[in-house]
Amino acid sequence: MKKSAVLYILISMLSFMTACELEFEPTDQITPDKLVKMPGGLQSIANGNYAMLKDVLVFNGVQNQNYSYLRQYFFLTEFASDNVVCGQVTTDPFYLSFTRQHTPSQENTSYFWYVSYKIISSTNLVISLYEKGGLPNPTATDLQIIGENYFMRAFAHFTLLNLFAKQYTHDPDAPGIIIRNSDNEKTEKARATVKEVYSFVLDDLRKAASLMKPNTRRGAGYASVYAAQVLLSRVFLYMNEPDSVIKYSSLVINSGQFQVEPDFPNYFRNAPSSKETIWCVIYTLADDLKKYGSIASMYYSDGNSGWGEEYASDPLRELLGQNPEDTRNQYIVPLLDNNGNVVRRTGTGIKVYYVTKFSFQDGSPTLSSPVILRISEQFLNRAEAYARKNDPAAALADLDAIRINRGLENKLYNGTVPSGKTLLDVILEERRMELAFEAHRSFDLYRNKMDLNRSYWGYHLPGLKESDVDYSKPAPTNIIPWNDPRNIYYIPENEIRINPLCTQNP
Repeated sequence: MKKSAVLYILISMLSFMTACELEFEPTDQITPDKLVKMPGGLQSIANGNYAMLKDVLVFNGVQNQNYSYLRQYFFLTEFASDNVVCGQVTTDPFYLSFTRQHTPSQENTSYFWYVSYKIISSTNLVISLYEKGGLPNPTATDLQIIGENYFMRAFAHFTLLNLFAKQYTHDPDAPGIIIRNSDNEKTEKARATVKEVYSFVLDDLRKAASLMKPNTRRGAGYASVYAAQVLLSRVFLYMNEPDSVIKYSSLVINSGQFQVEPDFPNYFRNAPSSKETIWCVIYTLADDLKKYGSIASMYYSDGNSGWGEEYASDPLRELLGQNPEDTRNQYIVPLLDNNGNVVRRTGTGIKVYYVTKFSFQDGSPTLSSPVILRISEQFLNRAEAYARKNDPAAALADLDAIRINRGLENKLYNGTVPSGKTLLDVILEERRMELAFEAHRSFDLYRNKMDLNRSYWGYHLPGLKESDVDYSKPAPTNIIPWNDPRNIYYIPENEIRINPLCTQNP
C-alpha cells in the first residue's frame, strides 16, 4: 500500500490517544515517523490494530454492523464446517459459507480481506520504521509493542491464507495470498506461493517471540511471547512438522503461566481473567454489538437478544452426547416447548440447539471476549504431533490433561486407544469437542486430507424444503471432498480489479 494510504490509517489511530498525551500538529504535517515517536504513539498504533478486529469499519462507503473482522473470522470458518446447522435460507452472505456457492463479489469475504490488509498496513509502518533504525534505543516496552506488530502481521497473513488458499499439506507450491511487508507497497503485486507465505509467517512469529518477554506481557487481550509460540505451534501443525509443534507447545505448557480451565461451563464468559486464555479480543459492555452485529446473535436468542438461526449440528451433539457428564455439552442448549420437546424452527423444521460460547459475559446474551488462542489447544496440538511420531502414550496423556478438567476424570484414556479407532481419530474427535465453534474444524479435516461429512438436516442441503425435513430418517448424503476447490473462497473482485497481477482461485 502506498505511504499516503498508510498515513491515513495512522492518522485515524489518533482517536486512540487522549488529547492530554499529545501535542497535535495539523494532520497534513504529521508524518509516520513523527506519529510513532509521539508519547504513547507506538502503543496507540498497536491498540488500534486490536480495535480493528472488533470495530465495525466503513467499507465501500458504508458502515454495516453486520461486518466486523471477528464476526466474519468465526462465521467464514465454522459455517463452512460440520459443527453448525443452517437453520434457514437467508440473503445474508454468510449463507454462502453453508451452501458453498461462493462468489468473487460476496461482501463478507471482501470485507474480511479489506480489514486484514488494513491491519497489515498498520503493522508495516511500525515494523518498517524499526527495521530501518528509526526507533533508536527502544525500551523493553517498545520492543513488546514492536513484537505485537510482528505477531499481528503474521496472524493476519496466516488467517487469510487458510481462507483463500490451499492447505500446505495439499500443495505448498499453490498460489497463496499477497504478502504485504513494507510501508511503501505497490498496489500491483502477485500472490506468493503457500510455502512462501508460511515461511514469511514463521519468520514474523520467531521475530515476535524474540522481542516480547514474559515480564512485558500486557494481559490476555494482547499478543505476547506465549501467543507467538502458540501460533508457531499451530503453523507447524498445519505443515505437519511434529518436532517443531512439540517444541513450541511445550514451551507454553511448561511456562507455568497457563492451566486448563477446570470450570469450563463458565470459561467463555470469563475468558479475559482465566488462566486458560493466552489471547482473546476483549469486549466490554460498551462494545456489545447486540442483535445486529454480535457473534452470539446468530447462535442464540433469549427471544429478543438475537436471531438465533444457526445451531449445533447433529453429529457434534451425538459425539458430545456419548458422555453426558462431559461439561462441554453445556455450551449446547436445546430450546424446549412446554412438554420438554425440542422446538423446531417455524417455517424450516430444523431443531433448535443454541450455542452459548459467545454469550453471557457481564450477563449479556450477546457479549463475549472471543478466544483466539488458549492452552488446551497446545495440549491438542502436541497430542497430534506425538501421534505423528508414534508415541501414543504421550499423545493420550495430553488428551487426558484436558478430559480430567471436563468432567471425565472417570473416563480417561490412560494410555489406551479405544477399540475400533485410530489414535488420530481419537485426537481429532477430542479436538472437535474442545474447540467447536472456535474456527478450527474444517482446517483440521482438510489439512489431514479428510472429507467433510454434512449428511444431516439443515439448509446447507441443496434445494431443501421444510416438507423434506424428517428426523425419523437419515438426511441426504452430503460429503465434501478434502480437495474440493470450494473449500476456499474466491479472491475478492476488488483486489482482482485493481491488481492485475493477482490471479483468481478456480
